[in-house]
Amino acid sequence: MKVYIKTALLAMGVAVCSSAMTLALDRMQSRSDNNIEVNSDTNVSGVKRAGFLTVSNAVTPPTDFTHAAESTINGVVSIKSYATPRSYSGSQSGSYGNPFYDFFFGAPQQRQQPQQRRQSEAHGELQRGLGSGVILSSDGYIVTNNHVIQGADRLEVTLNDNSIYNAKVIGSDPTTDVALLKIEADNLPVIPIGDSDALKVGEWVLAVGNPFGFTSTVTTGIVSAKARSVGAAAAGRSMGIESYIQTDAAVNPGNSGGALVNIKGELIGINTAIYSETGNYVGYSFAIPSSMVTKIVTDIKQYGTVQRAVLGVMFQELTPQMAKEKGITATNDGIYVAELVDRGAAMEAGLKEGDVIVAINGVPTHSTAQLQGEISKYRPGDKIDVKYIRDNKSANVTVTLRNNQGGTKLTKQNDYSDLGCALKELTDEQKREFRLSSGVQVSGLKDGKFKNAGIKEGFIIVDINNARVRTPEDVEEVYSAIMNSGDADKVMFITGIYPTGRKVYYAVDLSEE
Repeated sequence: MKVYIKTALLAMGVAVCSSAMTLALDRMQSRSDNNIEVNSDTNVSGVKRAGFLTVSNAVTPPTDFTHAAESTINGVVSIKSYATPRSYSGSQSGSYGNPFYDFFFGAPQQRQQPQQRRQSEAHGELQRGLGSGVILSSDGYIVTNNHVIQGADRLEVTLNDNSIYNAKVIGSDPTTDVALLKIEADNLPVIPIGDSDALKVGEWVLAVGNPFGFTSTVTTGIVSAKARSVGAAAAGRSMGIESYIQTDAAVNPGNSGGALVNIKGELIGINTAIYSETGNYVGYSFAIPSSMVTKIVTDIKQYGTVQRAVLGVMFQELTPQMAKEKGITATNDGIYVAELVDRGAAMEAGLKEGDVIVAINGVPTHSTAQLQGEISKYRPGDKIDVKYIRDNKSANVTVTLRNNQGGTKLTKQNDYSDLGCALKELTDEQKREFRLSSGVQVSGLKDGKFKNAGIKEGFIIVDINNARVRTPEDVEEVYSAIMNSGDADKVMFITGIYPTGRKVYYAVDLSEE
């Protein structure tokens, strides 16, 4: 009997000790899990798995997007662009008839319901596009894409509360596809601007816009890549400066110019393009980073035009094959300097052909998009640190950036009046007299670009840069296209005649003096 009692007491003691040890181990395991400190060769159950890291109780990333959505939908607007039939038929070289614009917005005739078309036609205009925009300030400044407003005679902005305003174009930049608008309104909801440079691949983002005219639509995805170029994917169509945020958030026709926001509801990009063979979303969308957008709109507000800095090099992306051919072993990628631009910033700083630029101000430049994205943040006269490889050795140099004319001065706003004349369309009688189908005549000549080029009063412009001129508006469009281009040489090559019948050619230099 005594033996039985002793055995029972021993069993009870073992059970108590076992329970205490289990409780202690559970507490220790809980603390280990909470700190997420797990040995790489042991899983959370204590079973060794050499070479693997097993983590339990990891922090779950936020998946509730309601705050970001609710705080941003009121800051995104719908933008309708209207044009007269004359503007529509005469702008085929611009956004009309351009397959990129048509695929993103739909053909102009498809953008309206029949009743809407009849109403707009009765007012002598057609709706040619539908896009989105983002409110930047409570007093009515709105950012959108240049291709949303290009070629429009009138822009109509609809807020999320269905109030409607006509918008004025403050300025635009075709090179980055950014435009700044203004409506006369106060106390508007604003989306705060976030830091797109701090954005990480894999981070959650939301696209807010008006796809297919469905207002206040929110879609979500992740950042798929940064500093992405889509030029090759755009069937050879140049998209200007490309350093896009690539996401898999669903973006469709009408989203263009809308907001890309992070989980905090901060603006980190402006949706601008999709890659698709059908014209609708198939998995890839692209946004202009907020760092670039902020710089562009600030320039437009302060100076009336974008202050664009250039490094002054002709370059190629370094490939492994090129590196092998040229004996470059210090790096596998970067920007290979193929040629230096005369009087350019790089030449002045001492860079040479054959150098490989690998970083700007500490930011790697593995690709063209990364180089363009970094340089686009600066103005002429700004200094940057360039890290490069020469003879397989690393070096750094300070470069003072220049404008595309080779100087460091900030450029002034493009002003059509700089031509220094008035232009008037030829009458039917003049067309018969001069045996011309179209043209515009110079009148009221005063000091300006035309007079400096030698043009005299009464000269009739027939074409500019091989484009036929029919109205004064055509001349202004050509002027704006030249001045907004990134070309270093800004020249009007004009063909025309004098009333005497003498045919004359002029080259009008539009560059800064």
